[in-house]
Amino acid sequence: MGESNGQGQFSRAVVALNGGATDPLVVGSAIRLAKQSRAEAIAIHVIEVDWTHDLGDVVPGSQQRASEVLDRAEGQAERAGIALKTTLLQARDVGAAIVDEAAAIGADLIVVGLPYRTKFGGDFAMGRVVPYVLQNAPMAVLVVRSAIPAEAANGSDRLTAVRD
Repeated sequence: MGESNGQGQFSRAVVALNGGATDPLVVGSAIRLAKQSRAEAIAIHVIEVDWTHDLGDVVPGSQQRASEVLDRAEGQAERAGIALKTTLLQARDVGAAIVDEAAAIGADLIVVGLPYRTKFGGDFAMGRVVPYVLQNAPMAVLVVRSAIPAEAANGSDRLTAVRD
């Protein structure tokens, strides 16, 4: 496994991408860390395959979308002057695939994105992937959360003022 020097320096980081709005934030964070640490960065995108398909099946539309996700990340890294390797995986569980791939390639950091979202009722929702990675990854994990939308930050989506 790669070695962190205890001061935030990493030698190999897995950059987990989902094709969502947090991907540019995740890639940007990984680029800054890679430059600072002279680390290798590997972007991965996992196509989740349900039980109606074999793991080796091509899920219609998924390959093209996944390639676009990885191409955008590679372009962002290239513009910043960083080489970014890319890997496309198919798995039953995205979180497990991220952790397993990071361990298999000897990564000492996983960078994963977390969009700010709420579920019905207004509770903050983390989904399944980030909690799985945080609980199971043997290496350091950096969670990059998107900003809270202005209407949620000032409470206007949850509070209604009553005036006489």
